[in-house]
Amino acid sequence: MVTRKTKTTTAKKTAKLAVSEPEHIGLVANDGYLAPYEDAIRGRHDHAVWKLNQLTNNGKKTLEDFASGYDYYGLHKVARGWVFREWAPNATAIYLVGDFNNWQETDKYKAKRIEGTGNWELKISEKGMKHGDLYKMHVYWDGGSGERIPAWAQRVVQDDTTKIFSAQVWNPEKPYVWRKRKFKPNKNPLLIYECHIGMAQDAEKVGTYTEFKDNVLPRIIADGYNCIQIMAIQEHPYYGSFGYHVSSFFAASSRFGTPEELKALIDEAHRNGVAVIMDIVHSHAVKNEVEGLGNLAGDPNQYFYPGDRHEHPAWDSLCFDYGKDDVIHFLLSNCKYWMKEFHFDGFRFDGVTSMLYYSHGLGEAFCNYGDYFNGHEDDNAICYLTLANKLIHEVNPDAITIAEEVSGMPGLAARFEDGGFGFDYRMAMNIPDYWIKTIKEKRDEDWKPSSIFWEVKNRRPDEKTISYCESHDQALVGDKTIIFRLIDADMYWHFKKGDENDTVHRGIALHKMIRLVTAAAINGGYLNFMGNEFGHPEWIDFPREGNGWS
Repeated sequence: MVTRKTKTTTAKKTAKLAVSEPEHIGLVANDGYLAPYEDAIRGRHDHAVWKLNQLTNNGKKTLEDFASGYDYYGLHKVARGWVFREWAPNATAIYLVGDFNNWQETDKYKAKRIEGTGNWELKISEKGMKHGDLYKMHVYWDGGSGERIPAWAQRVVQDDTTKIFSAQVWNPEKPYVWRKRKFKPNKNPLLIYECHIGMAQDAEKVGTYTEFKDNVLPRIIADGYNCIQIMAIQEHPYYGSFGYHVSSFFAASSRFGTPEELKALIDEAHRNGVAVIMDIVHSHAVKNEVEGLGNLAGDPNQYFYPGDRHEHPAWDSLCFDYGKDDVIHFLLSNCKYWMKEFHFDGFRFDGVTSMLYYSHGLGEAFCNYGDYFNGHEDDNAICYLTLANKLIHEVNPDAITIAEEVSGMPGLAARFEDGGFGFDYRMAMNIPDYWIKTIKEKRDEDWKPSSIFWEVKNRRPDEKTISYCESHDQALVGDKTIIFRLIDADMYWHFKKGDENDTVHRGIALHKMIRLVTAAAINGGYLNFMGNEFGHPEWIDFPREGNGWS
């Protein structure tokens, strides 16, 4: 009897202990140093869950159902003509002007406000416009008016002579027919070839989607890459912005060809086992008002934060208001659109650090965990990024999402269920910085293998990374590539086969070693920017006044 009582008492005590001991969220369970910040991590997670329930009516519809704005807004061909819709709550009148009405305001092309909403609608007859017509909006508001390109326009072109941008009616007789309808990326490991369509060839001109498909893609396939990451797809007014000052978020840049030609490129990549992801820019938008969203209908804050958070202090651009449901709708719909319409396999999200912090990460050191949970973070942006990842994987469970993030925010590439943001990978941005610092500051004999090993392996165990030696940041934006740092001026005089000197031999050897070490230590994937497989002699330049537009 005594033994039985003792056993019962012990069991009761054990049960009490089990109940009273707190259960850590996955992110904290995997990293005890995050325990002091568990409340903040749970708070962010709960915020995302709350917003998810709000947008889906507590699960009565899916997030994918919610993110279908592109099917409603913009210009669409319907059974008996055309329908145009735009979200412009501050507008007092909207006209469509274009080739179809000699660019004159007429009642036939005057939109009507949908009662009780900020939406405007215009129904047009079958013969009211045709494929290829150019058009814009004339928007009126209290105290002003302006010529605008619709926010949801899916085709935008630039006049070769005037350089003026216009939306374009796009309804080809024969829609593109996909040859490879189902595709599952090979991610074991992910080997990414980062590229820019316009600059991918030796030709002294802007390259096209078709030329890339025919001339560049075969080399990428032969080199063994299983994924291409394409820059500058979303339409942007200034070519020299590298595609990072986006004006029309739903329009594939017409500089490189038609939407069908982009689809053909992606289709061909899929037929050869190569995934295609897009460098998507949701961190900011171009300030332009005529071409972009800067002042669509007299309210500069329609899409963007008000006050001192309106403009990005370093990028001369505008910052989205991630706390507005209409803005979340716009951006989530944008993610789904590129996946559904063009069969992109996922996204590399640009400028995530800028989104996460009120400071945009500028002037921040991020020396300890407390710097990620000190109240200086934009919870709205964190919520949006979490929902974006959830949506993307709802649309395609095999999709690829990569975060470009420099601060080291914990949980970025951790599972949503564990309190993470849900990215599949994060860019290992420490690695290229380390190589540059080592080359610049240390003699060859002072390079330490232990230091190299630490840097290429320095990552959170529960988050996969994309390792790389250099990306477009080094090859495009005025920095020096690794090969040019190693060889410098001798690149111009002694890089010819048979005419190498010791500097060139050293440079080639170290370039190979750097890439080998980086690629051998990956945890998820490896990225190479186009041309760096053999070493760019110098950073790539865009046509501009300073180089005679060449």
